[in-house]
Amino acid sequence: MFSDIKGILCFLFPELLPKVFFVSADHAGGPLFTQTLPGGWNWSHILKRGTSLGIRALESNVNAAMMLYAAWNFSERFNMGDTLKAQHISCYTKGNVLYSDMGRILLSITEDSLGRHDAIGGMSNPRLVREKYGKRSYQDHHNEYSRDTCSAFIAELAKYGMTKSSLITNINFFSRVDVARDGSMSFVPDYSHAGDRVELRAEMDTLIILNTCPHPMDPRRDYDPGAVELSVRKSEAPAPDDPCRMSCEENIRGFMNTEIWHL
Repeated sequence: MFSDIKGILCFLFPELLPKVFFVSADHAGGPLFTQTLPGGWNWSHILKRGTSLGIRALESNVNAAMMLYAAWNFSERFNMGDTLKAQHISCYTKGNVLYSDMGRILLSITEDSLGRHDAIGGMSNPRLVREKYGKRSYQDHHNEYSRDTCSAFIAELAKYGMTKSSLITNINFFSRVDVARDGSMSFVPDYSHAGDRVELRAEMDTLIILNTCPHPMDPRRDYDPGAVELSVRKSEAPAPDDPCRMSCEENIRGFMNTEIWHL
């Protein structure tokens, strides 16, 4: 039956084909659903505890900017400072976890093909995009108009009753920013390629806000954001010797705080 509905949707609305997601039963650990997110588009989803989100680059030089909120209390949200400080890190990779401002763990990074993902580069805004890429309006360029991450995040937050005051520091998956001894920051070009992947396991029900606009420090002058594939699958609860749990003493306490909250 679903295949019939999918066919009707694709026939009636071919322009929406990249956004159509495919739901299936979880056969032999397969995905619950997959979806292609084009470059420059928004996506949001409440990732339930007991599931994982996979993000796979479909092109080179993609950027997947992400903000995180506790699903049942949006005032509890991802805290970049605590996440970096607790784990003594300056970027994100497999084995790291993403902390809320209440000392609980929202997501764990269980798979990562790259090894480094940007923690401090931030997000693009309308002025930056206009100055870098020129003015490309929807009226003139339709779906090829230039978008920015900040405006996209605000639009997506509004679906959940939040405003720009709820903006927080974001993560930039598939992008790398290096910091020199003098504190200067440099973007690493041509870092990610098609097929690169990360997987995020939900330790709490977590609202994920995602956008695929270019990284704000990307030096390319052509507005050419890349697409990603999203997939959600069931995941096992972290074992006592889970690598994310055991990567440092702070994470052991973070998992304890999270599990007590769920009792």
